[in-house]
Amino acid sequence: MGAAVLAALWYAFFLRFNHRRGLQTLRRIEAACSNEGRIVEARWLGVSRMEAQLRFASHWFDHARLTLRLLPRPIPFQWLLCVCRRQKETLTFEADLDCGPSAPLEVVRHRWFTQGHGATTSDSRDWSLVKPGPIVFTTRSEWTHGLPPVVNTFMTSGGHKLLSVRFRQESPHLAATVALDSLSDRDAAAGFFSVLRDLAAGASTSRQ
Repeated sequence: MGAAVLAALWYAFFLRFNHRRGLQTLRRIEAACSNEGRIVEARWLGVSRMEAQLRFASHWFDHARLTLRLLPRPIPFQWLLCVCRRQKETLTFEADLDCGPSAPLEVVRHRWFTQGHGATTSDSRDWSLVKPGPIVFTTRSEWTHGLPPVVNTFMTSGGHKLLSVRFRQESPHLAATVALDSLSDRDAAAGFFSVLRDLAAGASTSRQ
């Protein structure tokens, strides 16, 4: 009986926590949009996923939608599993553009981390360590000189926070995912939308 009561209290507390966190994020996003956009509908799809529809006054985005994926805190086993896997809470923005991209493109950020200098000291050979800049791997058989505008935006200081960007010829034309922690305040959220506009402009430039 006591375990059931504890489980019910845990579920209720963290369900409310997730709902409050989701609503705070939406308020921050709407404030960042200023007079250019507003949230017209929001709904929960489970204990840790929320969707919201946005409407923009400008011509940048049509049929815009936000998807928040929070940690499943109300369900302890799932929460611990996500924590062990170091899964991040994310926000995904999806929208149609005035003109769809001429070709599909998906950009995913990946980081490699070393575990220290043990590997270099265990061998008698001399090692020369170099810290490279961003490296781009592509599956395209043909690659033009220089980086496409979309990839350049992805590698800027603002775009550096993005986890992934996808352009498709079908709806939604644009999908961009960012870690929720990087949208900690209104200015950070405004920077996110600035990057989204740059991505839309880059997709338009790529068609020319």
